[in-house]
Formats: sequence, structure tokens, C-alpha cells
Amino acid sequence: MTFEYKRIVVAVDGSKSSERAFEKAVDIAKRNDAKMILSHVLDTKSFATVDAYDRTLADRSEVYANALLEDYKSKAKNAGINDVEINIEYGSPKIKIPKEVAKNYDADLIICGATGLNAVERFLIGSVSENITRHASCDVLVVRGGESK
Repeated sequence: MTFEYKRIVVAVDGSKSSERAFEKAVDIAKRNDAKMILSHVLDTKSFATVDAYDRTLADRSEVYANALLEDYKSKAKNAGINDVEINIEYGSPKIKIPKEVAKNYDADLIICGATGLNAVERFLIGSVSENITRHASCDVLVVRGGESK
């Protein structure tokens, strides 16, 4: 029996590891004629300041996320993937990706990089990829860094 992935969530944050995850996701999506959901979660706790919520930082982060995801969407389309959707969420990537994004899209696979941009959180709390693996109800592919193809 052959299993095909039809709805793939790709968690990207702009890191080299997430770039590699995206490249693998393109290959898997092409082989399975799957829908690709490119997801980026804006971590709201990084916007908090001593005084109040920093709207300027949030706005800049949203502009960055849109540009990042549009670039990935263009690359996916150029690689021959026809069904590509962009998803931007606010909150904790550790929780949003496995419990909300994957669920909302009825994903059967989540692909993420092994390490992201936030080294401090990785050291203190544990990595986003570990939490995605722990909390996801579908398959998860954690892609190591290394050389891209």
C-alpha cells in the first residue's frame, strides 16, 4: 500500500534550515501532487515591550512574513506546484503549527527545519520542531540543515 501526502504544511521562518525544509517540501509535493500550505507564525511575545505592545515591530514582522511567503510561493509555482496557499498566524509557533494550522488545513504532513532563527528560545525552552513533533496529530518531517540541492 502506498501512502500519499495531499496537504502539506511547511513551517518557514527565514532560516537556512527552513529553506532546506521548503526544498524538500517542493520535492514531496510534486511527487504527491499535493497542496502546499506555506506557514509563518509571528511570535507575539517578541513584540512585547516594557511599556506596551510594540505595533511598529509587529507591522515590520508582518511585512517580512508576507514577502518571505510570497517568495516561497513563487518558487513553488515555478517548480510546478499548482496549489500553494500562504498562511500567517500570530502566537507561539510551537503551538500554532501543530494544533491550529495543521488542523485547520487537515494536513497529513508538516515539514519544518530542525533549527530556526531563535537560538535563545531553543536553548531555554526547546526547539519549535521538537514541540511540533510532540503535539502534531499528523506525520512530521524535521529537516536537518546542511547543503541545499
